[in-house]
Amino acid sequence: MNNLRRIFVAALLAALPAGSYAASTLTVTAVNHLQLARENQTLELSAKDLAPLGEKDLAKIHVTDAAGNALVCQAVDTDYDAYHTPDIVIFQSNFAPGETKTFTVTVGAKWEYTKDQYKAFGRFARERFDDFAWENDRIAHRTYGKGLETWEGEPLSSSTIDIWSKRTPGMVINDWYMLDNYHHDMGTGFDDYSAGTTRGDGGIGLWSGDRLWVSRNFADSRVLANGPIRVVFELVYEPFEVNGISVSEVKRVSLDAGQNLDHYLSTFKPYTRPGHEVALTAGIGLKKVPSEQKELNADHGWFLKWEEMEQKGGMQGLAIIFDPKIFVKQTEDKLNQLVLTKTTETYTVSYWAGFCWDKFGSVKDPDAWKKYVDEFAQGTQSPIEISVSAK
Repeated sequence: MNNLRRIFVAALLAALPAGSYAASTLTVTAVNHLQLARENQTLELSAKDLAPLGEKDLAKIHVTDAAGNALVCQAVDTDYDAYHTPDIVIFQSNFAPGETKTFTVTVGAKWEYTKDQYKAFGRFARERFDDFAWENDRIAHRTYGKGLETWEGEPLSSSTIDIWSKRTPGMVINDWYMLDNYHHDMGTGFDDYSAGTTRGDGGIGLWSGDRLWVSRNFADSRVLANGPIRVVFELVYEPFEVNGISVSEVKRVSLDAGQNLDHYLSTFKPYTRPGHEVALTAGIGLKKVPSEQKELNADHGWFLKWEEMEQKGGMQGLAIIFDPKIFVKQTEDKLNQLVLTKTTETYTVSYWAGFCWDKFGSVKDPDAWKKYVDEFAQGTQSPIEISVSAK
């Protein structure tokens, strides 16, 4: 009789929908394989990882650490599908050298954030001639849209990446645009950088015929994620000439809380006759200035500078991080220091670029900047390893 009962119960369970026996919790194991302390590491859980919980709305996913502390989570749409459905959940943690950590994942109420929880943000600024501006709790940037090309006051055609030097972990973009006085430091930082037609801090072009070819201002933008941990957006550039070939670009920009470097993924499309393949070489740039001290480490995949700010506002470091396997050479033109890299078979290039200001944060001198950049580069080659198991 007991055997018949067990068989009946097993058959009944097998007939129930999958959601009826969803796991109540998941355990995440995260391993830092580097013998380096790593702060503000963003951990990603995919929809597939989270499927055992049986919850399709990823905005209801919650994470606690081993001590039971609740961590801020953010659901992110990485593929910009028709319904803008999130497909990953991210959260952050610090790691000691070689440390392994465990986290518990559950389903709860849909996340509603407070303003103080936001450490990353970005937006299209039509009121400022179509800027796109973005920031986290360490750095801020802007780049230029079509409206600036035709502004009668000071027209500018450039796909540069501009620097906004902030000295507060709070979000400043909206306040600075509202006050329209961001060239003066009122205690939260200021715009001390004239990017102009240079590549600024990590702008990209294509290298051909021993020169750099660059696009004009972006023509369209779309936001995929907007904090509190990560801001992700895409910029669309109209076709531009590259040594006789027309090429367009879509640039995806991602910036996480607690980091001094943005991640850029540029995808180019050359317009050539059918069957005619071309090779594209990317040129990633940092604006040249007279006071710069520069250094390249091709084996570790970085190029950096340390320089005086334009309005004598202090010192700043700039850097580019790249995959050593695609590195071609470091060169320069009249306006920029350049890192040349190969593009993939689909004409994409992935890299990081960013900056620091010696009046904000822990990076106060060139040695500290070099240490930060080198350790960040090592981290890109050895991301935190994550495994997920159901209870």
